[in-house]
Amino acid sequence: MRTLSISGKTFSDDLAAFCNAAAPSPDIAASVAAILADVRARGDEAIAYYAAKFDGAKLRAREFRVPPGRLAGAAKKLPAAERKAIGAAHENILAYNRKGLPKGWMAKNKHGAEVGEKFDPIRRVGLYIPGGQVPLVSTVLMTATMAKIAGCPQIAAFTPSDPSGKVSPALLAALHIAGVDEVYRIGGVQAIGAMAHGTATIPAVDKIFGPGNAYVCEAKRQVFGAVGVDSLPGPSEVMVIADETARADFVAADILAQAEHGSGREKIYLVATSQKIIDAVSAEIQAQLKFLTRLEKIHAVLASGFLAIEAPALRQIADIANYVAPEHLELIVKDASGKKLLRDITTAGAIFLGNHTPTALGDFTAGPSHVLPTARTSRFSSGLRTVDFMRRTSIVRYGPASVKKGSEVTAVFAAMEKLDAHGRSVSIRV
Repeated sequence: MRTLSISGKTFSDDLAAFCNAAAPSPDIAASVAAILADVRARGDEAIAYYAAKFDGAKLRAREFRVPPGRLAGAAKKLPAAERKAIGAAHENILAYNRKGLPKGWMAKNKHGAEVGEKFDPIRRVGLYIPGGQVPLVSTVLMTATMAKIAGCPQIAAFTPSDPSGKVSPALLAALHIAGVDEVYRIGGVQAIGAMAHGTATIPAVDKIFGPGNAYVCEAKRQVFGAVGVDSLPGPSEVMVIADETARADFVAADILAQAEHGSGREKIYLVATSQKIIDAVSAEIQAQLKFLTRLEKIHAVLASGFLAIEAPALRQIADIANYVAPEHLELIVKDASGKKLLRDITTAGAIFLGNHTPTALGDFTAGPSHVLPTARTSRFSSGLRTVDFMRRTSIVRYGPASVKKGSEVTAVFAAMEKLDAHGRSVSIRV
């Protein structure tokens, strides 16, 4: 763990350097570009090659897709406790995201013309479900549920297999429960390439959704334009803001929960109002490590990706949070401070309030999607929503009377911009 004080002379530079350390290296960008180019050129042959190289899975093109019956079988064999948990999470996610379903509308503008907008589901979407470190069953629900609410007619899911070609039964069961039956046991950059460009056996999609590691995130960045992407959610981040009302054991547990993602590129920030709080949390982290299993990965993240900051004033804390723009932000502070910070912090992916709201609830079951912006992209983007699976189209209808009212403004603009054909296309109707 590294500790900074906001009063330090190099604080701003040190904070910026820590944040920027999460940026992909030129080597990653070059490697991703080479794989994408190969997938575009060789299609299924390249997909099979990289599945064997990176996942150890020897798959033929006809084996890329998981038979739909296997998904249904996995759901039938799912232990009762797991089925109940998936069902409960699914209900909360459905309820939350149905509220965000946009509605079309029509009205009249000042010319008396009809104007409005309509929303249509994206025709074919691709969902990336990470399965490298651990199979992210929850990501199925956090993406597929919204695609179904939006009414997307074609939903294809991609997730890596193990060396024997198997995919986690729980993940397959969740896909079946969410109503997805087109599933490919393909992961990594090659999956993004298949979604973006298509192959002989895998139809291209219109937009790609879902989180991934640094390579997957960079692949999404590189294919944007050929295909849509939801965002670039990379390795997980959390910022915990704690004052004297925060329980050190709770804060430590939440820090360790993020560290166990284990890619080595996670970012953890503890912003505390005193050094005493930082010391107490640090002691709790050491005490709780003995209860955890992924110790090697946790230690690596704590050593290189954990920054503690002492900042006594709320204004300072808000400025730090708005600069970092964390994926997850926990406000474990007294109520009055929490209300002020909730108002002043405007760049977090998701905010969790109080001692009893760990980020893990948002990861699995609270309702909002856990697909959130990382690497400071919360400055300009938001977490995944139902509307992201839809297209908005504006609608305009003029008649004889309204076109006459609009013709004067159009004539002036056409003259200013020296576009006489534009002006004439209106005046000819008057």
